[in-house]
Amino acid sequence: MKQSKAEFYKVVFDLFRKNNPLPQTELRYENPFQLLVAVVLSAQCTDERVNQITPKLFRYYPDAESMSKASEKEIFELIKTCSYPNSKTRYLHAIANHIVTKFNNKIPDTVEELTTLPGVGRKTANVILSVLYQKPVIAVDTHVFRVSQRIGLVDYTRSFRRVEEELATYIPPDQRAHAHHWLILHGRYICKARKPLCHQCFLTNLCLYFNKS
Repeated sequence: MKQSKAEFYKVVFDLFRKNNPLPQTELRYENPFQLLVAVVLSAQCTDERVNQITPKLFRYYPDAESMSKASEKEIFELIKTCSYPNSKTRYLHAIANHIVTKFNNKIPDTVEELTTLPGVGRKTANVILSVLYQKPVIAVDTHVFRVSQRIGLVDYTRSFRRVEEELATYIPPDQRAHAHHWLILHGRYICKARKPLCHQCFLTNLCLYFNKS
């Protein structure tokens, strides 16, 4: 009997859970504002690099209030080794000002409010909602986008939003935060973009990409 899509999801995520029961973000932070900063910096940049940048950045500017008072030049000097430092400098300075002036030093807890912040798109907003507020959302970055299609969890598409919607259809709300991290970490360390390490993967019996290769 052919396996249903819901059954396939259950088998896949049971294996993820068995191999990593409590997945977490690899970004380092000490308060909600710092997580937001780290996620903005992580766009087109590795978490490893972000974690090298943020300790000194957060010593100088641990919260929105202090970063809003910094100059863009001061912020740039601390983040210049990340990707796209010029635009990220502008984003961080503007975000800090928005958090202070429009949100009373609180990080918003809706996607609608978060995406009013400069440089914050739907993916970044969903990461914040998932990690900070345990909202049942799926943040789709390039790893989640690639891995979910390779495994066969979603049909081929060029739409990140479509991937998000299909994953949310089959992943129960209370499992979405973990599912987000499982897919990201799998893409980061095993199912790499150019040279996936299929020989190290525990999903080869199920994986559409592997079984078509």
